[in-house]
Amino acid sequence: MNIRRLDVADAAAYRSLTLAAFAAHPEAFTSTVEERARVPMSWWEKRLRDGEAPDVVFGAFEGSELIGTAGLQFSDRFKTRHKATLFGMYVDQAHAGQGAGRALVDACLAYARTRGVSVVQLTVTEGNTRAYNLYRRSGFRDFGVEPCAVLDDAGYRSKIHMWLPLAQLAP
Repeated sequence: MNIRRLDVADAAAYRSLTLAAFAAHPEAFTSTVEERARVPMSWWEKRLRDGEAPDVVFGAFEGSELIGTAGLQFSDRFKTRHKATLFGMYVDQAHAGQGAGRALVDACLAYARTRGVSVVQLTVTEGNTRAYNLYRRSGFRDFGVEPCAVLDDAGYRSKIHMWLPLAQLAP
């Protein structure tokens, strides 16, 4: 398995895997597969083009096949530039449980450190035990639950907010 930052050449594979993730696990994501499928390829390319978006996305590859992704979104605001948000974590079912998820989270955290980020945050849908446990093993801790964070066909779902300090924070 190889973990690397995705670039524009990976846009079609990134789009395909993301849409598969949204279809397979609609409860885990805030966007729907229909919403993301309507987004033009230029949006996916821009997200992966260095310097054009406040995001960075890493991919896990088995040979040349993209099997997982995770990204970081950085703030461009002065008062929140110390934080990044981990998003879009997904490993396809055929490769789940083989360490790709942890390797993707580790790659995101290592990159956040190079950017001088002191806090990484994320949300995970309540009941998504596999993802929640991965984040806990990676050092993330809960700081709150947002009730009724999303509404889908099954009803309201809450989101657990988690954070991980990457640096010693002043009180």
